[in-house]
Amino acid sequence: MHALDWTILLGTLGFIVGYGVWRTRAGNTSAEYLRGGGDERWWAVGLSVMATQASAITFLSTPGQGYLDGLGFVQFYFGLPLAMLVINRVFIPLYYKWKVYTAYEFIGKRFDARTRLLTAGLFLIQRGLAAGITIYAPSIILSKVLHWPLSWTCVFIGTLVIIYTTTGGAKAVGVTHKQQMAVMFGGLFVAFGLVVWYLRQHIGFVESLHLASALGKSQVIDTSFDPSNKYTLWSGLIGGFFLQLAYFGTDQSQVQRYLSGRNVQQAQRGLWMNALLKIPMQFFILLTGVLVFVFYLFHAAPVHWNSANVVEMERHEVADQRADLVGSTRSVDPPGRPHEVLEQHATNAAAIATAANAWVIAHRAGQPTDNQQLTTALAEDTRLREAYRAEVKAALPDAEANDKDYIFITFIMDHMPIGIIGLLLAMIFSAGMSSTSAELSALATTSVVDVMKKERTDGEQVRATKWATVGFGLLALAFAALFSLFENLIQAVNIIGSLFYGTILGIFLVAFFLKRVGGTAVFIAALVAQAIILYIHFSEIQIAFLWYNLIAPAIVVVGAMVIQMAIGTPRHMGPEDF
Repeated sequence: MHALDWTILLGTLGFIVGYGVWRTRAGNTSAEYLRGGGDERWWAVGLSVMATQASAITFLSTPGQGYLDGLGFVQFYFGLPLAMLVINRVFIPLYYKWKVYTAYEFIGKRFDARTRLLTAGLFLIQRGLAAGITIYAPSIILSKVLHWPLSWTCVFIGTLVIIYTTTGGAKAVGVTHKQQMAVMFGGLFVAFGLVVWYLRQHIGFVESLHLASALGKSQVIDTSFDPSNKYTLWSGLIGGFFLQLAYFGTDQSQVQRYLSGRNVQQAQRGLWMNALLKIPMQFFILLTGVLVFVFYLFHAAPVHWNSANVVEMERHEVADQRADLVGSTRSVDPPGRPHEVLEQHATNAAAIATAANAWVIAHRAGQPTDNQQLTTALAEDTRLREAYRAEVKAALPDAEANDKDYIFITFIMDHMPIGIIGLLLAMIFSAGMSSTSAELSALATTSVVDVMKKERTDGEQVRATKWATVGFGLLALAFAALFSLFENLIQAVNIIGSLFYGTILGIFLVAFFLKRVGGTAVFIAALVAQAIILYIHFSEIQIAFLWYNLIAPAIVVVGAMVIQMAIGTPRHMGPEDF
């Protein structure tokens, strides 16, 4: 990487960390440290909400998702506006009315300490695991650029976040989110513009969309009703609605963001801002991935996106050849020769480019376009990639052969100009820091306010939360060390969320809408729902994970009503009975 790229990258990260520490160095009250001060305007709330959700995974995995599967993933967010409507009308007014620091404090006041502890515990498990992934994701990038061990890069990113989050708490998170979102938006627009610019020598922007459509990459809506299909209109509207309702309405990392608003109206407007911008933003990122796919139709793509594995495979082959010369036995005997796959892939890449150029010529001449030649070559490309992954698994059993999350970063490192590489890396790191800082602050606040409850002075409360922030930062680093690449990192985050969010949401729905149900009934129903979801996920039952967000709250709501009817109606509610 060029010195200019390093200057831009490190300068951006250093400025964000330094600014966050400087702006919040004197913020020592619990209201500032745990709630962000409660003085943010709606646009600051909206940016902070978006920054919390837009992790590095968004900019690593989502373009790769677009490259591989097209635009269909955007359906995942179709339930978001509906969720924002419910949260703005029900959740936010009650949180402000009850004057809580955390969402789970509300549950304790509405039900009992046992249910509050269960809800907070589920959040801590889910968000603690997710924090590990949000540290792990940008670490993949730095380890690729610097050739550092992955564990070192996880420590580097985690330490940066821990420094300013521990210093200023929720206030520092909100302050730095503004700068981080500016970097993210700037990098995203630059990346998109450069992809379009690079394509111009082969194909126009509109022609690129036509070609992507011909190859099945531009279908946004899938109206099929298949519970095993992860992304359809119905899973997005229904399952996605409940997931977004749980995430934005009950996840403390988001609740903390809009509790920093000056009043109910400012918080509500901030969420509406997110509702209006989130789907276009995700569509834009996916479209960037689709255009990268079109770009690689005309330019040879690597047979394997993780270049570190390719380098190790070359070393392994050299070692095998030396062993053959001296008559030694190989330590590993791969099923084939990687260099043969590489040669076949290079030949097929030329065939893909020829077929793509033929498609463009026919399209511009108004002649029928032949997709068959290009489709056949792409199918062969897929086969060769799988063959190379098999070689990696056989020759390097300790290496991670899954390379899907390396697609976009490989494009950046191989094709972006000097200076822009540093900006785009800063974009991805800013996203990782923004989401991780919000998660650590929320985890620390929840642990101190909801789990380790005791009478403290204002200063003691802040100090306890600072130590908890450091503790959860170290725990997130430990989780990050355990993660290898999933099929797709953004799917991994959503799967982890779906395993727990449904049960948490069910508890909140009962709290908001079933005033005659008490803590014992909802506590038992929540335990049953969580057990059922875990059984479904780890068994052979084929149900897409988005549906967990409907199944779990349904079990909690219905189960709580049935149990309450059996044990009798309690009398325990909140301020003015809502």
